[in-house]
Parts: sequence; structure tokens; C-alpha cells
Amino acid sequence: MVALARAANRPQLGASLLPVGILAVVAMMVLPLPLVLLDIFFVFNILLSLLVLMVALYSYRPLDFSSFPSVLLIATVLRLALNVASTRIVLTEGHTGSGAAGQVIEAFGNFVIAGNFAVGIVVFLILVIINLVVITKGAGRVSEVSARFTLDAMPGKQMAIDADLNAGLLTPEQARARRAEVGEEADFYGAMDGASKFVKGDAIAGILILIANILGGIIIGTSQHGLSFGQAAETYVLLSIGDGLVAQIPSLLLSIATAIIVTRVASTQDMAGHIGAQIGLHRAWVPVAAVMGIMGLIPGMPNGLFLIFALAAAAVAWFTRDKGEDDSAAKPAAVGQAARPGALPAPASGSNGAASSGGDNPNANAITPEDVTDYAPITIQIGFGLIPLIEESAGGALVSRITSIRRDVSKAMGFVIPGVRIRDDMGLPTNTYRIRIRQAVVAEDVAYPDRKLALPGGGTIRKLRGIEVKDPSFGLDAVWIQPHQQTEAEADDYVVVEPASVIATHLSQMLYSHAADLIGADDVQGLLDNLERVAPTLVESVVPKLVPLHVLTAVLRNLLMERMPIADLPRILEDLAGMSGRISDPQDMAEALRRALAPQLLQQIAPLKESLHLITLSSPLEELLVRSVHGSAGLIVDDGLTRQILTQLNAAEEAVVAKGSQPVVVVSAQMRRPFAAFLRAHGVSAIVMAVSELPDNRKVEIAASIGAQLPPAPAPDARGSNG
Repeated sequence: MVALARAANRPQLGASLLPVGILAVVAMMVLPLPLVLLDIFFVFNILLSLLVLMVALYSYRPLDFSSFPSVLLIATVLRLALNVASTRIVLTEGHTGSGAAGQVIEAFGNFVIAGNFAVGIVVFLILVIINLVVITKGAGRVSEVSARFTLDAMPGKQMAIDADLNAGLLTPEQARARRAEVGEEADFYGAMDGASKFVKGDAIAGILILIANILGGIIIGTSQHGLSFGQAAETYVLLSIGDGLVAQIPSLLLSIATAIIVTRVASTQDMAGHIGAQIGLHRAWVPVAAVMGIMGLIPGMPNGLFLIFALAAAAVAWFTRDKGEDDSAAKPAAVGQAARPGALPAPASGSNGAASSGGDNPNANAITPEDVTDYAPITIQIGFGLIPLIEESAGGALVSRITSIRRDVSKAMGFVIPGVRIRDDMGLPTNTYRIRIRQAVVAEDVAYPDRKLALPGGGTIRKLRGIEVKDPSFGLDAVWIQPHQQTEAEADDYVVVEPASVIATHLSQMLYSHAADLIGADDVQGLLDNLERVAPTLVESVVPKLVPLHVLTAVLRNLLMERMPIADLPRILEDLAGMSGRISDPQDMAEALRRALAPQLLQQIAPLKESLHLITLSSPLEELLVRSVHGSAGLIVDDGLTRQILTQLNAAEEAVVAKGSQPVVVVSAQMRRPFAAFLRAHGVSAIVMAVSELPDNRKVEIAASIGAQLPPAPAPDARGSNG
């Protein structure tokens, strides 16, 4: 026993002993076993079964004993090997008397069944019936159902983990641990479904081994050892029954342990504490005591026993009276908390409902900073009608689409986009959703979960019936149609999009447009720490010696503001090191970096072998805009000209997008920065590049020229609008 305890504390020693033990068990089936070792192994088998049963009782949840299927297999093989070894001894030495098969079998034959083989057969059959028909059959059915339900629920659990990760409730490490636990749970219940068959097969094998021992013993005793039929039957039946009971009792213990494991519900208590906490109800014990007391007063009944148990039940009811009151008082508070509208999913501090009254608690109505602050970088608020888009039971795909969008945008922009929190907002109209970056609302639109958005293509002829809208991502004409209209729409060259994809694509555009608002000093430091693993000298020589962290953060924000990716951080640091002492303004630094980073941006817009669709400015318009640049005030243009520029630009972009391409606005180098700022000020997220930033190896195609039809505009004055 001491050796076993030490082996349990030494995993490496246990790992080396286990293969040897399994080989020894297999050898027991082939090689003769001395009686001393047979007795030792029988006692060890009982010890192992009791140990497994106790571990099952004191486990808080099934996964706490995840090695149970393997342990059950080893214990079953050990017991069958002992049956084979004992059968060999019973059949070869049984004619010598009841002690031929060892002390353990003799003790069970004489003490448990009092030497009466008829009683032994009945007891053995009862144990087998209990084990096979009741416990094993029930445990096998529970294992089968649990395995099926666990495997069916596995995709939903994985999506729930992704939702919590996107909502910021879990760190990536916690999400990985949760996913591993879900996988382990599925493996465990799948293994338990098969392990329950070991127990059933063991019980059946016990019956067959008993019959083989009895018949074989009678034949051998009468034909080879000269025993009469009565003597042979009494001797071999007694030994066979003792052998069967020695094996069947540990088998029964393991069957009970199997049933406990598969019926166990995850809890913060062991089985005794879990059951005790739930049956210790004052309201349940009072009528039990009353009924037992009444039965104790009926003439002819064992009145004393009934009255004693009635008093015991009354004592339990008395000691559990406080628990029933606490439970009833706690119910309204729990319901009140669950009814508070909040995030789906979101932490308690994110709830936007009012706190329930706390009675005498002075802190019940206190307002904490968590109640009025929300540090989620990205939030999608949805109206009640859009909740099915995030519900797994309703087939909602929004969460998985958002996860995919985050991954794509992160790869494109060169830094990790923070998690997206999805919250329901009862204050929004039913089908409305709102996208927030930090605390600012950057987009709001309507989606219909029971419809699909149809976008017309180049060959579209007919007009579909439905709700006519503008596509929230690109501003194209679109229509929300019924699902049964999809075939008709696709036949007329419409592109049909699911509502979850509409919201996810809209979010994607907002992430690209507001990427600069999603990166801070901590994020930049994380990028530097990651780069330092492969280029430590570069990082140490540039940050913070030549470029402080806050300056680098400002430079990266200026690049992201115009959708310039920052994935090539080594190139950025090298170029910044070359600017040291010459350029100090972060905006000027970002502008100087653009030419080196432009190819990465253009690769995202169009593949290398495809042409870039350019939108240019006419020469008169560009000359006019050059004269309209006033230093730090930027580009100042009167309202009429501004409307004409934006209208023509919008029409040109729609024409390019309708062809499945993304346009690029190209201007002169001196106009690039002020014109890009002018468009951003008017809510236009177009990509503006200088002619000098276009690589020589890219083919270009002029899609439109802005300003060709514009009438002459007067020179701007101080009364013009500031872009």
C-alpha cells in the first residue's frame, strides 16, 4: 500500500509501472498463479473497486475523474484475468477440498453463503440481476444519451465561447482552456458510452464463467478423480460460487461507480454535499414527519420504529427551517437580476438596467464607476428583432461572421482588432442596429432577420418587390426581399446577402475607417514586444531612443486613419530611424512612410495582375483646390463646389463598386493630405493616394475624372466652409 501511495505521487514511476502491470495481468491468463498471489490479487481487486467508488462519490463533476473509462477497462481486465487463474486452480485442485482455490474463495464460500451452495447460487444470481438488469442497463442508457447530447451540443458550446471571446468576457487563454474542456467533455462521454459496455460484458462473463466452472468441475471430478456426482457437485459448486462472488462484488462496486459518474451533474460540491443541499428542504421534511407519525399510531404496525423515524424526520425539518426561508427570500432577487436588460453577452457591470432595492443594505442603491463606464472598444447594439441573429438555437450566424471579420481586418491592418461586444438595447427600434467605436456611434442602420438583401448586378433588368434601401456598407441601391424570392433575384443577376453578413460587412467597413481609434500605446507596445523576439536590435535601437512610444503610436494612427496597413513594422521602424533629426511631426512622418507602404495597401484593393480603377481630378479642379489650401486650416471650398465634388465622387465610386472593384482617388502629391482630410471631414472614406505613390509595376485604368463638368467656381474667401 505504501508503494502504491508513493507511485501515485510520482507520475513518472506510475507511468513505468502501468505497462508492467498490464503485461502481468495478461500473463495471469496464461501462466499458473500461486495461491498466495491469487489471494493477494483478489484482495487488491476489492481495494481497487472501493477506491474507484469513493473517488466517484467525491468528484465535483464527471470530468474530475476523466480517467475513469481507462481505469474501468484495467479493473475489468484484472478481474477477468483473476477469473481465468482461479478457474484453472478450481478445476485442477478442486477435488482436494474447499481450500484448494485459496483463502479468499474459501472464506466467501463458507462465510458469505454459510457453505450452502444452493443459497450461494441464489445470492449470486440476485447480484448478477441487480448488476446487469438494473445498474448496468440504466448506466449504459444514460451514457449513450449523454454522449449523443454532448456531441450535438459541441458546436453550440464552441460558438458560445467565441461569442464570449468577441464580447471581451474571456481572454484568449481562457477561451483556449474552455475549448479544450469542451473537447475533453465530448471525448469523456464518448468513452463512457463504450466503457459502460465493459461493465455489461463483465456481468455476462461472470454468469458464463460460473456455469463453465460448475459443469467442468463435475465432469472432471467424476471422470478423473473418482468422485461421486453428489460429492463433485457440492465441492465444485461451492468453489465456483465463492469464486463468482469474489469477482461479482467488485464488479457491482464498479457498476455503481459507473452509474454515479454518468448521472453526476457538475457542481461545486461532492455527491453527498450536492444531494444533501437539495434534499435538505424544510417544507419537504415536515409532511414526511407527519405521515410517519400517523403510520406509527396505526394499531398492528411496529409503532416504535415508525415513531422513532417520525421524530428523526421532525428533527431534520427543524434544523433545515432556515434554509427554506433563505431560498424563498433569495428567489425574487435572482429573478430581478435576471430581468435586467444588458449585454448579450456582457458582464454584470455592463448592464443598463436599474439595480433592485436592497432593503437595509446601505450600498444597494450606490452607483459605482462600473455602472457609468463602458471600456469596450467595439460595441454592436441591436434592437429586439435582431436577437435571433445571435441566438444559436435560431441559427444565428452573426457571432461567427464577426469573428471572421475581425480576423480578416486584423491581417489586413497589421494589428489585432479588439473583441466586439454585442448588446441588446431595448431603446432601439426593433430591427435597428448601431455600431460604436469607443463611446462614439459611428454607424446605424436597419436589418431584417426574416429577409435577405438583394444588390443589383451589371445584368439586372427587373425590379424586385421588397423594402428598398441603400446598402449600408457601400451606399448602393438594394432591396430587402423575402427568402422565397432569392431564386428569382439570382436569376436576374442580383447578389443576395444574408442579414448577418450585411451587419458584419458594415462592421468591417467601420473597422477599416476607424482603425486609428482602436490602437493605443499598449497595443503598439504589444506589437513591439512581438517584433523584439525576431529583431531585438532594431527595436532597442529605435524605440524609445530615436522615436518615443507616444510618437510611434501617433505615426501608426495617422497611417491607419487612411487605411495604410502597419503589418510591415520592421520597415516602418527602419524608415523612422532614417528620419530621425529631420522630421519630428508625426503627420509628416506618416506621410513620408506612405510610399514604402503603398504596395501593401494596393494588394488588398486589387490583385497584382488586375488593373487599379482610379478616380482622378480634372486639371482645372485640381488647380483650383491647390489655390484653396490655406496652411494649417487645410482645404477651404465653398458649399456649392463641395456638394458638386462629393456628388460626382459618390457616383463614380458607385459605378466602380457595382463592377466588383474598389476605386482609388489619385491626386498630386501636394494635394493628397489636404484633399484626404477634406473628404474625411465630409464623411467620405475614400482611399486617396498621390500619383508618386503608385508603383510602376501596376496596371491602372481611369474609371472617372471629377470636375470635368463642373462650372467655374469663384475663388474662395474667408466666408467659405472649412473642410
